[in-house]
Amino acid sequence: MLGSVAAGSVSFFLRIFPSDLPQRPSMAPDSSLPHPAWTHDIAVEPGADLWVFGYGSLMWNPGFPFVERHAATLPGYHRSFCVASHRYRGTPERPGLVLGLDRGGSCRGIVFRVAAADVPATLDYLWEREMDNRVYLPRMLRVRLRDGGAVEGGKSVSACCFIVDRSHPQYCRGLDEASVVCRIADCCGQRGPNIDYLANTVEHLKELGICDARLSKLYDRVRGVPG
Repeated sequence: MLGSVAAGSVSFFLRIFPSDLPQRPSMAPDSSLPHPAWTHDIAVEPGADLWVFGYGSLMWNPGFPFVERHAATLPGYHRSFCVASHRYRGTPERPGLVLGLDRGGSCRGIVFRVAAADVPATLDYLWEREMDNRVYLPRMLRVRLRDGGAVEGGKSVSACCFIVDRSHPQYCRGLDEASVVCRIADCCGQRGPNIDYLANTVEHLKELGICDARLSKLYDRVRGVPG
């Protein structure tokens, strides 16, 4: 490598050899860096696409890039107001209720396919959004496509699903409908009244063409509670 240097009226050339240049130290992988939080909860195939199942706000506000989406059914679990909300829709003294996937029945929702290149960032985002207090258990479960779509291997896919952790303190076991109605009608948190959360869910389900008769009936009952 040659460089020209001028000093007054005198010019000369300086020959620089690569060995004279500062050498950048080799960067070996740092095994001490923490692994992403999701690696402790779920195993994904490196370099493969990922399916994610949404049953609540993920359906209309996923917040991550996806290649395709389909109406889908998750067997063995149903959409339920079974999670206590101490902040967003209630307070520690008067906890509201938000949705979780609880055992039994089936749940209609939306399943999204995330391209392999976007999987790590998507999982980082989902863990920040869904796993803050770890009331959910991420599981890879089979879901059936409902819109006539077919993917490699048939009409069902293995998708990342967030089901409620029944051992978590915020899990509300065995609430009867009257108790659910009263709590949703009365409670309010940082993001507003609990009934707004229910109304928003029912409205978006209708827009997506998903009929959830149980939630619609619950909404009618909550609206009937004297204010």
